[in-house]
Amino acid sequence: MSSVVIAGLAIAAALVAACLIGCVVNQRSGVLRDAKGAADHDNSDLGLSETGPTILHFSADWCGPCAAVRRVVDQVCAELPDVAHVELDIDANPAAAKRLSVLSLPTTFIFDAQGQQRHRTAGVPKAADLQAALQPLRV
Repeated sequence: MSSVVIAGLAIAAALVAACLIGCVVNQRSGVLRDAKGAADHDNSDLGLSETGPTILHFSADWCGPCAAVRRVVDQVCAELPDVAHVELDIDANPAAAKRLSVLSLPTTFIFDAQGQQRHRTAGVPKAADLQAALQPLRV
């Protein structure tokens, strides 16, 4: 085989691999995951509610999808008034982001009234998924 054919095949294989990886990442974006086994941290500095669940999300001024998360969370909190909403700027709160292992924006967490992390997601969550995760945590 000529070196041009081999190079073409290598490029084609790399493109296929990149497409597959992109599809997997997109499928998981915004999907809530249980936070079982999440480290037990002191979350007193996060402004979590002590009377009900809290949706916490990390954002930044330069993050486009963060505005979409804000709209979804505002909608959910309007329908569930006992659920608190805290938004933290990652640039102003790097220690909290590191402690919670925030690797990308937007990242959203659900905490119960005891301050325990129950769910998390990277990307824009669906309102119905947030509501379903919050329902068993409401008092």
